[in-house]
Amino acid sequence: MTRLVIISILIATSVISGFAQSGNVNRGGNLEGTLLTVTASRTDGKTDPIRVENLSLYENGFEQKIRNFSLDPSPSKIVLLVDNSQTIGADVEKLKKATMEFAYEIFDGDQLFVLAYDEKAEIVQEWTDDAKKMETSLATFRKKGSPNLFDALDSTVTEVLQPLMPGTRKVAVVLISDGVDRGSKMNFQTILGRLQTENVTVYALQLPDRTGGVYRRDQPKAPAVLTQLTEGTGGTIFPLEEAQDAAKTICDELRRSRYLLSYIPTNTSSYDIRRVFLTAPEGITVRTKTAQPPNVK
Repeated sequence: MTRLVIISILIATSVISGFAQSGNVNRGGNLEGTLLTVTASRTDGKTDPIRVENLSLYENGFEQKIRNFSLDPSPSKIVLLVDNSQTIGADVEKLKKATMEFAYEIFDGDQLFVLAYDEKAEIVQEWTDDAKKMETSLATFRKKGSPNLFDALDSTVTEVLQPLMPGTRKVAVVLISDGVDRGSKMNFQTILGRLQTENVTVYALQLPDRTGGVYRRDQPKAPAVLTQLTEGTGGTIFPLEEAQDAAKTICDELRRSRYLLSYIPTNTSSYDIRRVFLTAPEGITVRTKTAQPPNVK
């Protein structure tokens, strides 16, 4: 392990410890304190650090006082969740290639976990940073069955990500999918709320919509599913054809542009959904989740 990596880990530990000691901050948030993971970067060419003074945070229209805002240089845990159902609009080799791009772009200390799903999510590769090991494991990719996307996301949170918490803050899901769900027991709003509660950032490599825009009574249309999952958790969407650029952008963003923000909510209720809105002046872009789900059921 290089000296730079050791220093980064020590800094990350210090940052996370500082947030934990400041207002009893919880991941999803309650009236004792709330934690947000924020992606922030400069587009104005300046090298000045982004500071709390550059940000304005609102919950349900009420401005909130930000207590802490610090860069989080800690390693990332990234789950690659791949739709390998029978009618997905890409062949197996294309799905493998898109998945492997992340093995080439992760930083020291980052790890990947690969799940493939149809009616259920199956482990393809457990946590690793070994590209050769991952390439071998992807030989199990195949196309069959129907896509139960929301159930797969629920399994990802429950079985893969929650065991890492609360010690691991920087977690993300990269969804390789067109957003179609057929038959999940978990409904869309519930899984979106779970992802927001746990501060899981969702990115997507989007495939063409195999449904042709068909309306579904109990959930958004397939493209809207990906839009709401990514925007709702502070992530973003890339076309599958740009998998190489997407992998580089996502890994760079998680390592270099990821921040931790804490605040104590005022004029809000933990019994209700709290809409979150974070802004910055021109020349700085920021993304975070769009809502805090109710903390009290």
